[in-house]
Parts: sequence; C-alpha cells; structure tokens
Amino acid sequence: MLHLDAVFGGYDGNSVIKDVSFSVSKGEFFGILGPNGSGKTTLLKMVSGLIACTEGSIQLSNTNIVDFSRKELARKMAVLPQLSAHAFSYTVRETVALGRYAHTRGLFQTWTQKDEEVLQMAMEQTNITRFQQDSVEQLSGGEQQRVFLAQALAQQPEILLLDEPTNHLDLAYQKDLLDLLKKGAKQQGLTVISIFHDLNLASLYCDRLLLLHEGQTRALDAPDGVLTEDLVKEVYQTEVKKHPHPEIAKPQMHLIPASDDFSSDARIDASMLNVTREHITLTSPIPLRTLSSGVYGAGLGWNSYFVNRHVPKNYDCSDPEGELRGYLEKYEFDASNTVGMMTAVQLENVAYAFLEKDNVSLFTVVTGSVENAAFGQVESEGINIWLFVNGKLSEVAFIQAVMAATEAKVKTLTELGITDSDTETTATGTLTDNILVAATGQGHVLSCGASETKLGQLIRKSVYTETKKAIQHSQGLM
Repeated sequence: MLHLDAVFGGYDGNSVIKDVSFSVSKGEFFGILGPNGSGKTTLLKMVSGLIACTEGSIQLSNTNIVDFSRKELARKMAVLPQLSAHAFSYTVRETVALGRYAHTRGLFQTWTQKDEEVLQMAMEQTNITRFQQDSVEQLSGGEQQRVFLAQALAQQPEILLLDEPTNHLDLAYQKDLLDLLKKGAKQQGLTVISIFHDLNLASLYCDRLLLLHEGQTRALDAPDGVLTEDLVKEVYQTEVKKHPHPEIAKPQMHLIPASDDFSSDARIDASMLNVTREHITLTSPIPLRTLSSGVYGAGLGWNSYFVNRHVPKNYDCSDPEGELRGYLEKYEFDASNTVGMMTAVQLENVAYAFLEKDNVSLFTVVTGSVENAAFGQVESEGINIWLFVNGKLSEVAFIQAVMAATEAKVKTLTELGITDSDTETTATGTLTDNILVAATGQGHVLSCGASETKLGQLIRKSVYTETKKAIQHSQGLM
C-alpha cells in the first residue's frame, strides 16, 4: 500500500532523513521508534506530504504522493498529531465534522446523509457520542484525543498517521486509544503508522517496528527483532533488560536505574530463620529474586518474607491460596511480598544448613515426611525445599537450581528405600512437594546452576543431606 524508496529529506537543504526505505501493508500497525532528534516526526511529515523528498520517492497505491492534490491525499491519509491546546471552542460534533472536508465537492458545500452517517459512526467508534454537543475545551485530555481521532476517522482514510498518540494520556486512555486503533487495523483494514516513545507500548500493539538512528534505518523487523538489549543500548545509550510479556508473545524492555539504593551486603543464613509450631519463617533484609511453586506467591517475583505453615493432615480447602493469604495477613506478613507454603510435617523436624565454597554460599531449609509416598493422598505429607543463594542468578541458573535440587531429592528417596505405594516403584516425590529458589541478586554472578558447577554441587549436597535428616526426623530415626 505505502512504499518508501531510498528517501532523503529535511529542512533548509539539510537532510534529516537519509536513505530510508520500507513498505507498509494494508491493515498493518506499523511503529516508528528512535531517540529525540532521530527524525521520526520529519519522516511522518514526509509520508503525509507536508515535507517533500529531496531524493527518493514515496508511493501510495503505486502512485507518487506528489501526484495527489491535497484533497485527494486527505481522502487517502489522515493525521492525528500530538495533543495540544486549541484556541477555538468548537463542539465535539463540529470538530469531528471537519474531518468530512476532504470529501466535499464544489463551491457550495452541502452536508449529505452519507456525511451524517460517517460522522455518527466515527463518534460511536471512539465512544464520544454522549458529549457531542459539549465544547472540546471542556473535555479531559484523553477525551480530546478521542475527539481528534474521530475527526481523522471521519475522513475515511486508508492510512492513519499518528505522532505519539498516547502522549499526556493516563494509562487507561492509552490502552483504550491503542485498542481502538488495533481493532480498526484488524477489522476494517485501516493501516496505522505511529511514532512511539514508549518501547513497551510499541511492542504490544505494532506488527512491525522501524528503529531510526540519526535519520537512518537501524532496524526494521517484528518487535522481537528490533527490541534487543544491544540495539536499545546502542541507539538510546541506556541499559535495559528484555523480558517477555507474561500474557502475550511480545517483548518488554525494563530500565536499569543507576542507583546505590539497590546495592547491599545482605547474606542469608540461619540467623534469619524462625521456627515455631505454627510456621517456619525467614525474613530477608532485602527483597530476593524468587522462583517458587508455593501455594502463595508462586512463579517469578521479588519477595522478602518466606513462610512454611503447618496444617493438619486432613486439611481441606477449596481456596488454599486465599485461605493462606488470610493466614499471612492475620500474622501481619506483607502478603504482596511473601512466598507461602503449607506442610503437614511437624515443624520441629525441620532440617537446615549453611554451606559455602569459594565465593558461593547457600542456605538450605527442608521440611519433609513421605509416609508410604502415596501420591495425592493425605498420608503423604510432602517435601518443601527452600534454597537461598547469596549471589546473582541468571534465569537459566534458577531453572538449573531446581533441576539439581530435584535430582538430589530423588537420590535421597532412593537411598532411603521409599517407594510409591500406588506403583510400587521408587518414589520421586509427592504431589504436595514444593520448592523455592531465592537469590540476593548481589555480589557474585552465577550464570549457571547445573550439577557440575560450584552452586550445583552445594545444592546437591545440601538438599540430599537436609532432606535425609528431615525425613529421618519425621520417622523418629534421629
């Protein structure tokens, strides 16, 4: 639909845009990124025909845009600029109606039934019909932006150009506006080309991204191909970390503040552990990066409080997570900052140890009992393992730590001759087993937690030893 071929252009004979080429398809949501001064707005003005190319060409439906009259081009493309103050107090209806100018003909312009139908449809699409008689000046920033979007939609363009459309909008209005644009692109074939400052919003909504650097194309690809840590550092001169969005297959970039507030000499050890008949707790002086399968606070997160609560063998609850949250709040734990587990094991049988090798140290806490090792049955009380690593773990190291701990647990059960009563084979655990890996995120970087590494060796040794102690304690053998 739109094709730029080796485009150069700028102001007063100076080329701001240099040799930029790309194509945009019908119904595509296309994002333009780049730091201030990279040429984003200049490029958008060139696409809209406000600034002429000094070299190259811009083709719209195989026709050079210079061959369109202003009205003809307005019927093809509409522009939604950055939100700014407006001097004239038009009503919402009057403002949206201005979008029909591109479709009027002749000296004496008349308002037609089609104009009215398009006007009403644009206002309904943007959810502004209810205040069409209000003055635009009386509306909030988000409502004003929807009015000007309705004006652009009233042009019935094939392409909609936007310059930072979410600028000055709060979170809800940003989402509403971009959801509406994405819906228009998907359902009506509207082609959307938008400048973004927010890399994460661009990633969430755009099909492809163009990254400009000093007026030139630095990257042109799907969000995953453009939003890389190396590219963002190179172009924006700042450190970021890339992580996938938790719900959809799009990358998200996280800034890394340059601050001493995040540094600490905290070292997790037995002095932070508290054992009572009701629960075992560990309170960290700093938030720890955690990976947990616990009842509460499962998954990846940052937590300072760790609770292993004793429950009776016949504990039965339709909402264990909600019930445990109530328990945490009762004992005044910050539930938003806590990993919580449950166990039917008598807590005085807990086993724990601090191990250190060279510059790697680990504090391990285990509660466990495996009567009959019957999977899913109440007499199988389960094994809960806590691993506190004094160091900075990579994501791979977290996963490998879980694998090393599981290997050690299975080895312990095998040596103790514990079998699964259902299958009469060697037990590997129970359905109520849980594990926590927590790291201080400070000091030595541990990029690998596999069994053969120093960290892996400490995990295997401590989990094997402390799991064995915990089970034997529960059996009265120690």
